Amino acid sequence: MRAILIDAPGGPDQLRLANVDTPVTVNSEFLVRVLAAGVNPIDAKTRAGRGVTPAIGEYPTILGNDFSGVVLKTPYEAHPIKVGDEVYGMTGFPRFGGSYADIVAVSSLSVARKPRNLSHVQAAAVPLAALTAWGMVVDVAKAHEGQRMLIHAGAGGVGHFAVQFARFFGAHVIATGSARNLDWLQELGANEAVDYTSHRFEEVVDSVDVVVDLIGNVHDDTGTRSLAVVRRGGLIVNAPTGSWPSFIDDATAAGLRATSYKVAPDGSTLAVITRLLESGDLHVFVDEVFSLDAAADAHRALETGHTRGKIVLDLGDA
Repeated sequence: MRAILIDAPGGPDQLRLANVDTPVTVNSEFLVRVLAAGVNPIDAKTRAGRGVTPAIGEYPTILGNDFSGVVLKTPYEAHPIKVGDEVYGMTGFPRFGGSYADIVAVSSLSVARKPRNLSHVQAAAVPLAALTAWGMVVDVAKAHEGQRMLIHAGAGGVGHFAVQFARFFGAHVIATGSARNLDWLQELGANEAVDYTSHRFEEVVDSVDVVVDLIGNVHDDTGTRSLAVVRRGGLIVNAPTGSWPSFIDDATAAGLRATSYKVAPDGSTLAVITRLLESGDLHVFVDEVFSLDAAADAHRALETGHTRGKIVLDLGDA
């Protein structure tokens, strides 16, 4: 099968197309023909030697978390998901091979039926980003009516789901983004959209209960500046790996609660997200689509930091 490999950490040029052996399933795993694969910031960080690089056991390795495709093999004959069914989910990368490949072996606990109203390209943009947003907004922050929630990078892959989940559960949503995304953020459900290029958000936002931090201090000390807008006892939830190493201590010193968040490839939660997508209460936005052999270009586009929604690899010609 085809796969995108890296032989060592480095720049986008490290990504190379190769033919490799098809994975073998064990125990409760599915074998899935991948028709589209999502591209995420953690992929680029790991390719560059950060992210989850320390957990990579050997090289070459196949990157990628999200996938959408068709079941080739089920864990057992009576499984409710059958050969030929359309599914989506997350791989076990970096413990196992990633989704930048024609075929993946994946735990049945990490898979859900693909939303009927989405293409495979659209579906592949959902799992990691939507599950991360759900975990931060719903599981940790407990989004509810009367709550004021500030979401940084609201137009990004995780952010555009976070805005929608927070609004769905009744929170008053304030999202930061660039000028071109302000109207779109409000269409997604943001009550307020702040242009970070023309305003210091801490000068126009105050007394929020929760900050969903998808930036940290890698750009203009966004994380540290967020401390000033949270009410005492409020919560900061930070997701990007290594983006604000001192945030727990900084938040504690400011009288705030703080936690990081790491996504779980939970098929049961993904099934709930599927119902929201099918009902029209949740939408996914795909900004750019690349072929598998253009994975390096996909990473370059991602690393510009200006993606609206998600970038996806289309493997449909496999």
